[in-house]
Amino acid sequence: MAKKAAAQFYGTGRRKKAIARVYVVPGKGNITINKRDIDEYFGLETLKVIVRQPLVATDTVDKYDIKVNVKGGGYTGQAGAIRHGLSRALTKVDEDYRPVLKKAGFLTRDPRMKERKKYGLKAARRAPQFSKR
Repeated sequence: MAKKAAAQFYGTGRRKKAIARVYVVPGKGNITINKRDIDEYFGLETLKVIVRQPLVATDTVDKYDIKVNVKGGGYTGQAGAIRHGLSRALTKVDEDYRPVLKKAGFLTRDPRMKERKKYGLKAARRAPQFSKR
């Protein structure tokens, strides 16, 4: 059997409907999302930047390998969830990263969710078209 890495740190991240399970292991800086490379998984460059923000803030871009399982939501929500989970995992790696990540706002769970549809309306706030006659 393969030898399991001794120092493996875990963090759960959430954003909208997306949930990310993030594992941080000492390595060369590879980021794997759902068994695919980050460049293959996210098409937009902005989403890749969002995912890497905690690593850039703590100057650990090429010190750790990141393995992510993410499900639910869209690409933007998933990128936000990965950032949240990665930040949580990095605080377990070294508690000195906490003030930096907290100041940047990466440890705060974004509470914004989709608003529910109301009866009498076509969507959450969209009313049926009004006609005077």
